[in-house]
Amino acid sequence: MTQVIDTLEDVADRFDAVVLDQWGVLHDGTTPYPGAIAAIDGLRSSGKHLAVLSNSGKRAAPNADRITAMGFPADAFEIVMTSGEALWQDIAAGRVASRVLCPITRAAGDAAAWAEGLDVALTDDIDAAEAVLLMGLPDGAAPDQFAALLDRARDRGVPVLCTNPDRASPRAGGITVTSPGALAHDHADQGGAVRFYGKPHLPIFRAVEAAMDVPPDRLLMVGDSLEHDIAGGHGAGWATAFVRGGLHAAHFDKADPITALTALARSEGAPMPTYSLHQLG
Repeated sequence: MTQVIDTLEDVADRFDAVVLDQWGVLHDGTTPYPGAIAAIDGLRSSGKHLAVLSNSGKRAAPNADRITAMGFPADAFEIVMTSGEALWQDIAAGRVASRVLCPITRAAGDAAAWAEGLDVALTDDIDAAEAVLLMGLPDGAAPDQFAALLDRARDRGVPVLCTNPDRASPRAGGITVTSPGALAHDHADQGGAVRFYGKPHLPIFRAVEAAMDVPPDRLLMVGDSLEHDIAGGHGAGWATAFVRGGLHAAHFDKADPITALTALARSEGAPMPTYSLHQLG
């Protein structure tokens, strides 16, 4: 049975390390959530090892810089791991053969910044590409904006490398925007080849686990997505804490937390979390 808690410090003594999602938990993409910085400071003061595990198409370093720029201490997190970093490392190690990539990004320049240090070429011509690099989507992108490109990729048998499996992401002001995972899952449903990086897929959890040198039963995953954070942590054998004030905040406006959480988990086919709290602070 999920335990409703007020803060992570209520249960922190049961764990050696706490791994946190980024958007919807630490910040809304622009501003830290109220109390989030103080909550991180409290966990650090109690001796907890902290990490960030984010379904971000960008590499780890720019995500760490973003978090620091929002006011979190520069040394707060021992590890910042992203799905974009995981793909970069796979290409660098030769585990992905594609070297000519057609990028879909949130902003101009994102793909070029991500590709620095790799022996890859970026192209806007899907007919010249060996893979589609699906990193991000412009906020407000039309649902069919990339349909022709993805249809051509499917027809050619060109795989999609999706470095953000999230289907939706929270933004400032309680807005929710479509994320790359929505396109990638639709593409896969239509017969396209997709390789997902990030949560809920087990390899990225194992990578963080090994880097922190902490056994699964002493790790806590904190996130606002049942599909990615909670299901992924559960599959890795970690305890999980679901933040109600992030991606799914609208489901919990007036409802009993456990009743609403049970209905949401059932609708998404996801496991119930070990704990649930409104926000970090």
